[in-house]
Amino acid sequence: MNPKVRSKAARTGTPPFYVFVLGFLRLIRVQNLLIIVATQYFARLTLIGPRGDWPSLLLDTKLFLLSLSTVCIAAAGYIINDYFDIKIDIINKPDRVIIGRYLKRQIAMGAHQALNFLGVVIGFYLSKWIFVVNVLSVTLLWFYSSTFKRQPFIGNLIVAFLTALALIVLAVYYRKQVDLLLIYALFSFVITLVREIIKDMEDVKGDARFGCRTLPIIWGLRRTKQVLYAIIATFIISLFTIAYFLQNQQLTWMFVILLIPIAWLVYRLVRADTKRDFAYLSSLCKLIMLIGVASMAWV
Repeated sequence: MNPKVRSKAARTGTPPFYVFVLGFLRLIRVQNLLIIVATQYFARLTLIGPRGDWPSLLLDTKLFLLSLSTVCIAAAGYIINDYFDIKIDIINKPDRVIIGRYLKRQIAMGAHQALNFLGVVIGFYLSKWIFVVNVLSVTLLWFYSSTFKRQPFIGNLIVAFLTALALIVLAVYYRKQVDLLLIYALFSFVITLVREIIKDMEDVKGDARFGCRTLPIIWGLRRTKQVLYAIIATFIISLFTIAYFLQNQQLTWMFVILLIPIAWLVYRLVRADTKRDFAYLSSLCKLIMLIGVASMAWV
């Protein structure tokens, strides 16, 4: 923030409105929400179809509402996660702390509840099954932020599952190309799981100070890396097994191409031992995820 703006805010006790807006957008990770929307729309256009009818699909009201409900619940999840992690984030990521600095805690909780309510109501309007999925997501996000995030592995699994739900919900609602949607959901699940464990390795200092029991804390970095190697190896074998049984050459070649960034990820993981190294690996996982999403057009 600009020093003059900060000093003015300190004198008046109230930050300018644009600072409030920018802080809120950072809090809900607006760039991540846009990725969720783009992924759902891209999957709808390329996997579910019908192909060649892009204008009507882009203007599909039901798809818009489905993405909106997903985004509302994801945004609420980011808010409650940061709400419970203020003290830890002051150590791990002091420049990214929003609640208590730019937004009051009461405002953050009010926004969390309003977004959850909107997401669940939209889900109820669309389908009883979307309503069930949204309620499950809200519940998991609350318990993840309040409890499971500080436990070994289960918190990582919950975040990975919730990421995969962004595609699973399309299979639940449209019930077309379910096999391809689930394959990409599996891809999202594993890459997110790997990234979440890497983020725990990056944040081990602050997590340990506040009593968290993540894998790097209870097992150490070396054994945690071994877990990641096992997950990645199992993932690669699973992908090629799926492609073999589906007899889909496009999938097979896509998985071959993905081996290149995944191999680079493993190479850098072997050598990683600093916070900066793990931050790079976390960004690399995001890139691999984007490559996977882009491959929908080819498959």
